[in-house]
Amino acid sequence: MTLDIQKIREDFPILQQKIYKQPLIYFDNAATTQRPRQVIDVLTRTYTEFYGNIHRAAHFLADKATLAYEETREKVRNLINAESREQIIFTKGTTESINLVAYSFGEAFIHEGDEIIVSEMEHHSNIVPWQLLAGRKGAKIIMLPINDEGRLEFEKLESLISPRTKLIAVTHVSNVLGTINPIKQIAQIAHSKNVRIFVDGAQAAAHLIINVQDLDVDFYAFSAHKMYGPNGVGVLYGKKELLEQMPPYQGGGEMISEVRFSGTTYNELPYKFEAGTPNISGVITFGAAIDYLGNIGIENAAAWETELLNYATVRLIQIAGLRVYGTQPGKSGVISFNVEGVHFFDLGTMLDKFGIAVRTGHHCADPLMEHFGIQGTVRASFAFYNTREEIDVFVEALKKIISMF
Repeated sequence: MTLDIQKIREDFPILQQKIYKQPLIYFDNAATTQRPRQVIDVLTRTYTEFYGNIHRAAHFLADKATLAYEETREKVRNLINAESREQIIFTKGTTESINLVAYSFGEAFIHEGDEIIVSEMEHHSNIVPWQLLAGRKGAKIIMLPINDEGRLEFEKLESLISPRTKLIAVTHVSNVLGTINPIKQIAQIAHSKNVRIFVDGAQAAAHLIINVQDLDVDFYAFSAHKMYGPNGVGVLYGKKELLEQMPPYQGGGEMISEVRFSGTTYNELPYKFEAGTPNISGVITFGAAIDYLGNIGIENAAAWETELLNYATVRLIQIAGLRVYGTQPGKSGVISFNVEGVHFFDLGTMLDKFGIAVRTGHHCADPLMEHFGIQGTVRASFAFYNTREEIDVFVEALKKIISMF
């Protein structure tokens, strides 16, 4: 299927505006994507037609909202090919999903002296919760390194696993390098050693076809706002036998079955981990984003994003003094770079004056920056609504800025 990019762009109202009298070029999609009109309209309809608190009320609005909310859970289950809807837990985002597992899995399965392997390329959100867990439990964090190409040193994994290793935490796609990690192979090695695997899928879910049963991961997390959906909605997938053994992450309404001062019994999955009134409108709207992405086709989007990445890379590496970080073949649509003699923040600030939105800084990946001996980079990240023409404007603007320095 060939995408009609210009027609797709018409779906995104924000892309029609100008920034500093220049057409907006949005290359910050790894941080968050924009929303199509079809998604925005569902959010509006939710609030204007059928908003009510879900699950427990006996009136029409609540019933309709509950149905739409649970339909999204089924859409998520189908999207990632989970075995059952009970394995799909709604959270505030990938970060909360990671913290949920770090707390709850940690309480049930991590003890003093145990080890957790975390890769060197992780976002801080997939490092700090495990450090907090290790601090609480007296456990130890072991780093799985990367090479200078930005590839995970996968061949070292087995030697890092010891009898005390309980969990491997790894990203599916690096938010800085674009590297796509061999999750299925990592899971096979982990399970052969009786180790569990947690996967941060925040950068993968909008760009790769995810099949959690085929990958055989124990946990997988991602966020709606990186998938053309609303902020404040995330997903945690977990294997049912693990989720059933894990204690609740938070206490409150919905996650209980019966409360007495003599003791409380907890609700069944997935509600055991969904305390309080959730982001009802956000979850319902996320369902519309899944539908929209499904109509585009993730494989079609990924193919176009790869074309954009390859085109941008060819053009950028021709600029004298420019270094790209993350050169692993088959990477996702992210390109991080620096230009000799020009600070990344200055580049990002000046690009903004041309109407070009990029991300600058350490990208919440300090250990990765330390590996390359740098403080940060400029990061351009692509979505299926971006174009080659935008890349041409970006490259020419970059050349003008560099000449000024």
